[in-house]
Amino acid sequence: MTLRALLEQAVQAYAERVALRFKTGDAWQTRTYAGLLARVRRVAEFLGSLGLQPGDRVALLLPNSPEWAEIYFGITSLGLTAVPIDAKLREQEIAFILRDSGARALFCAPALAPLLPGLRAQAPALSTVVLLGAETPPPDCLAYEQALASAPTTGAYDRARPQTDDLAALLYTSGTTGDAKGTMLTHGNFASNVKAVQAVIVIYPEDNFLLVLPLHHALALTANLLLPLASGSAISFIENIKTFGDDLRATQPSALIGVPLLFEKMYRRMQANLQANPVGRLLVRLGLLGLVRRRVRARFGGKLRILITGGAPCDAELLRAFARLGLPLLEGYGLTETAPVLTLNPLEQPQPGSVGQAVPGVELRMFDVNGEGIGEIAARGPNIMRGYYGQPAATAAAFRDGWFLTGDLGRLGADGYLTITGRKKCLIVNREGKNINPEEVENQVLKSPLIKEALALGYREHGERVGEHIGLIVVPCDELLAAPDAEQRIRADLKRCLHAIADYKHPRHIVIRAEEFEKTSTGKIKRFRYTMPG
Repeated sequence: MTLRALLEQAVQAYAERVALRFKTGDAWQTRTYAGLLARVRRVAEFLGSLGLQPGDRVALLLPNSPEWAEIYFGITSLGLTAVPIDAKLREQEIAFILRDSGARALFCAPALAPLLPGLRAQAPALSTVVLLGAETPPPDCLAYEQALASAPTTGAYDRARPQTDDLAALLYTSGTTGDAKGTMLTHGNFASNVKAVQAVIVIYPEDNFLLVLPLHHALALTANLLLPLASGSAISFIENIKTFGDDLRATQPSALIGVPLLFEKMYRRMQANLQANPVGRLLVRLGLLGLVRRRVRARFGGKLRILITGGAPCDAELLRAFARLGLPLLEGYGLTETAPVLTLNPLEQPQPGSVGQAVPGVELRMFDVNGEGIGEIAARGPNIMRGYYGQPAATAAAFRDGWFLTGDLGRLGADGYLTITGRKKCLIVNREGKNINPEEVENQVLKSPLIKEALALGYREHGERVGEHIGLIVVPCDELLAAPDAEQRIRADLKRCLHAIADYKHPRHIVIRAEEFEKTSTGKIKRFRYTMPG
């Protein structure tokens, strides 16, 4: 199964059903499955006119939009490889991905147009840039709608024959060392994962998925784009996170997939509304949960039946709280490298505190199990990545005896339910599910001439049980220690250096330390000896 076949089969069965729902101005618009495929074919014809060959990389530097979906399918329908990029990254981070992937073409949001000269200079393979929403693009760029309208129809879509083993995406993810790595995921990886999730949770053509997570995220790409389209369901795009509540009520979704932080905010809003409403307080006090549940469901559109959280650890108490309100929130687990779902709690028998059981086709194994039954989680199955693009050593290190090593620690129960207990890797996972490589932060900080050593660490504030913030401990250069304005100068220069990386990678708390860090015999800082001061 290829992603093109997945879409074409859905079009054959559900041609006139709504595939995409989105807002233009003040009005909600829809696009049918047949309409989506027609747009996909236009994108494919345009890409075919550029002379691109199967396997060539095409990047998407865009926020969520109906165009994102049609461009992605247009790319993959020709056997080209899509390179989705987080539109919130800084120029140097975007340039690295474009350069590392060797992207030949780029679809770009107009807000990011000022970055294009610098990106072109750093990505020599990039020959075509298409700006969305721009009527008069710069001379060296094309306007999206004009490009599609003027592209000759040569039958590029009909001639193309993408294969199951072709790369469908290069998703860049933070590693344990150095720069981000391009995870090579095939059509087969994604298609098998879609089928596996469908086997655990029944999805109906009448379902409506509200899309909140960014589509460059593996969880959103699989579970919020490919899964609903393979099921004949609709996808509703929120305008932005600020309009989430209004969009929720307007579109009345039946399925919502997000990171724990989203559901934490939803629960706090529920609680605040109940406390502010005299009737709600009375119903809670009288124990009339049935009426409370109906009121809560009504505030969220009245049709929610599937709520799934992933991308970061979720507090078991939050899962139980949602269940009490009649909104079962299911936790799953996976990684970008696994396309991404490895486990999911079944709707009939969820176990809060665990991340569920392996989805069909996925096998789990624990390596190096200790006396408490905790070991490193490993997996194998048709959803496991081919490897890291251009990094054979990193690919080899990610596998052991044919099993993919997740870098996470956990316990696998006799009933097959998996509990995550920690991470073998040093990645910091924030409450939004974003992975931050501490070495990337440290390397950026060490560009300051004022800093001798740096250590980025994850930490939690008092009372927090899930997710982490980034903390930073720095050792300044010796000659700076005695300066009366040392701290002021250090903090100002750190701000300058950190400006080059995304905001979510910026330390929330910075500590200046006079003594050097304790190191191994090879000169590496002993990370395990340090925590952020309270």
